Amino acid sequence: MRISTVLSLIRAAENVYPNIDSVGGRGTLIAIVGALLTITLIIAVLMLVISGIVWAVSSSSGNFQAAAKSKVGVFVALGGAVLAGAGVAWMNFLLNLGDTL
Repeated sequence: MRISTVLSLIRAAENVYPNIDSVGGRGTLIAIVGALLTITLIIAVLMLVISGIVWAVSSSSGNFQAAAKSKVGVFVALGGAVLAGAGVAWMNFLLNLGDTL
């Protein structure tokens, strides 16, 4: 295929983009995703609090196996909260980037 043909195909396709507004039930989908994000963050905070308490109690009582497992729980909770928040920021970035293309 010639380069000029490929370039003409690319120029012809540059105005093609998905129309997100035409998706039926878009508001319902946004509400469901928002509710799932809220549940995820609540569980992450509860897991962080419980793991932190268990880590403190087990460290002070000398149970280092439980302390190590609860330390992992704290880091998993922090990672889950960070990923949930970063997912929203990443999607907003990509949607804004898609509007400028």
